[in-house]
Amino acid sequence: MGNGDSKLNFRKAVIQLTTKTQPVEATDDAFWDQFWVDTATSVQDVFALVPAAEIRAVREESPSNLATLCYKAVEKLVQGAESGCHSEKEKQIVLNCSRLLTRILPYIFEDADWRGFFWSTVPGAGKGGGDEDDENARPLAESLLLAVADLLFCPEFTVQSHRKNNVDTAEDIHAIDSCEYIWEAGVGFAHSPTPSYNHDLNRSELLKLLLTCFSEVMYLPPSSESSNTNPWVQFFCSTENRHALPLFTSLLNIICAYDPVGYGIPYNHLLFSDYREPLVEQAAQVLIVTLDYDTSTSSSPTVDGTTTGTVMDDAEPPGPDNLFVNYLSRIHREEDFQFILKGMARLLSNPLLQTYLPNSTKKIQFHQELLVLFWKLCDFNKKFLFFVLKSSDVLDILVPILFFLNDARADQSRVGLTHIGVFILLLLSGERNFGVRLNKPYSVRVPMDIPVFTGTHADLLIIVFHKIITSGHQRLQPLFDCLLTIIVNVSPYLKSLSMVAANKLLHLLEAFSTTWFLFSTVQNHHLVFFLLEVFNNIIQYQFDGNSNLVYAIIRKRNVFHQLANLPTDVQSIQKALQRKKKAPETISRTNSQDGVSMEGSRPAAPAEPGTLKASLVATPGIDKLTEKSQVSEDGTMCSLEPESSQSPVEGSPSGIVSDTESWSGESLQPKRDQWRLSSTSSSGQWNPTSEWVVSWKSKLPLQTIMRLLQVLVPQVEKICIDKGLTDESEILKFLQHGTLVGLLPVPHPILIRKYQANSSTAMWFRTYMWGVIYLRNVDPPVWYETDVKLFEIQRV
Repeated sequence: MGNGDSKLNFRKAVIQLTTKTQPVEATDDAFWDQFWVDTATSVQDVFALVPAAEIRAVREESPSNLATLCYKAVEKLVQGAESGCHSEKEKQIVLNCSRLLTRILPYIFEDADWRGFFWSTVPGAGKGGGDEDDENARPLAESLLLAVADLLFCPEFTVQSHRKNNVDTAEDIHAIDSCEYIWEAGVGFAHSPTPSYNHDLNRSELLKLLLTCFSEVMYLPPSSESSNTNPWVQFFCSTENRHALPLFTSLLNIICAYDPVGYGIPYNHLLFSDYREPLVEQAAQVLIVTLDYDTSTSSSPTVDGTTTGTVMDDAEPPGPDNLFVNYLSRIHREEDFQFILKGMARLLSNPLLQTYLPNSTKKIQFHQELLVLFWKLCDFNKKFLFFVLKSSDVLDILVPILFFLNDARADQSRVGLTHIGVFILLLLSGERNFGVRLNKPYSVRVPMDIPVFTGTHADLLIIVFHKIITSGHQRLQPLFDCLLTIIVNVSPYLKSLSMVAANKLLHLLEAFSTTWFLFSTVQNHHLVFFLLEVFNNIIQYQFDGNSNLVYAIIRKRNVFHQLANLPTDVQSIQKALQRKKKAPETISRTNSQDGVSMEGSRPAAPAEPGTLKASLVATPGIDKLTEKSQVSEDGTMCSLEPESSQSPVEGSPSGIVSDTESWSGESLQPKRDQWRLSSTSSSGQWNPTSEWVVSWKSKLPLQTIMRLLQVLVPQVEKICIDKGLTDESEILKFLQHGTLVGLLPVPHPILIRKYQANSSTAMWFRTYMWGVIYLRNVDPPVWYETDVKLFEIQRV
């Protein structure tokens, strides 16, 4: 039978189903078999031949037929898993049912009345087969998930058979130990099976079905209730699934072992089509969804124990019920960490390779899924985080992230990508080692649309952050405090900033300290506090190597004097706000002396009109995202309790910080005592008062900088007059040898704001991740045109 006939017969069956008003008996095999026995339809065919309107019509008008179709399709998958799919015919039936369920499930999920259907039991579907008591019956969802898990380790279908001869000794699928059939070498498995095109295709189809099962959460509105565990994921990742460990390991290894270059030979992908990429992409999506776990409400799965000889650390407490999260948190061998980190760095750097050797490698598209996975690894496995920061390998992750941030900064459809990049850097910046690693010189020349500079990775980070703030999309404004917090966290460890980076920091201070910007919202002044904290940390702890920054501060000294003399009377405040109405530009984009951009770089482009994007929930403010830790002399950190009633001495370090922490990002709700200090007019318009300005102006931590200016400015002026100098290099030479020992105030303790897990970020990750998965699955378009509730799909 030709493919055309097969499609035609399948379409006839669909039409019969949609036009039948009477229920069709489940035992009418002649009718139901038309959907899967004699057809050879690709997944694209199934999507074309089963239109959305018809699925909805059957759902509304003959619900019992839709129920029977689902039940029969699951039954076929269960039979395939039981028998081990030895014949080609059985394999085809399994694939057909898998495609059909992938097509139908989203329409079951979008209707609230149907959502419980898969969790109900079907009469006679007992756990042991046969017709025993219905108490034993499994819900349809469980039968479906267990069948898919079995099928993913089915010899000659999704894995290679270990039998030498095929004479009547087909492996008994229930007797095989699937840990011997892990798909790829890597964590806990040393043998790399010969790749098979067909096995990869079959795995991809089954993973797509699995992802579709997990997608029920897309049809529920966002909520930070931790009770919203996804029942599909919960069951699949429980001890009920005997393949949980080998499947977790297979997914992780197949992602981290993937090399899109094609065996290291440039341009190789032009000769061979790469059938592994779709599998790696599906694997990444399934893996991050199984790891959607809110650590803030549960005992955290991170483990810091002694290492034992096994792959997973058995000496530890049992940890979360979700076995995937559990296994991820218990990986601990150095060689496993090395394998994961190398694989992630290779894949994240792939789009950068594209820019300076165009077309030399296949460009992968799943970097957002990889970033979510990297985040989960660092968040759930502290040993992995410490391993990443132990060597300069962390820079192989940092550079691609900065590349993505810079490239996506003007594109509103990639705001989510920018957020996750910033969240990862915030998490890393809470560890001292990250700041130390940034001092490594930056020599890779990835073409980026930023000014040319010579310096370290810290310079690169500051220059990219400056670009995002001054020329990014306005939707990135809620991230400004996050970006500056990262710079504050690393600042005590930065040995020597380049002149370009030093000028960028001062340009930000200049932009953020204009009066209209400071007065125009309740929280803008926090940005100035963060920048002053950066300068204070560098002056107090890294003065010696930072003559460029000291010179830049001296040159821009008027900015600090203006801050110290900030007007607080009503008239000046009103005048500043009038000026804002005339020029509503957020931040001055001028006088940032950008100079020439790097060779070969393309400017960051806005989104193409018509691009689809998924909406995101608001991210929590920096005070909710982080908790403060103080670094003691020996370098250890101790967490600081949130400010209690003690009132800090004006200008003391704790006083400085308490001010920066008192607001929550998106909402403009000032804390209670600030309500007294400011008035909000009936229109809800923010209206600053004198008292409010005085309340924070008095806490600006300017003492260290004022003292520095007081000592150094006269000396620098004297040199200029004596030697008739206008030359920077002489002044810099003088500053390099200068010292302020004994002249500065007592160094303040170093404060680090460390990321802390909370349910709002867990919710943000869930919506972001599913938005990415929705938009990336276009062939076939699994969820397009269905009524999703977790986010909105918008056109740019």
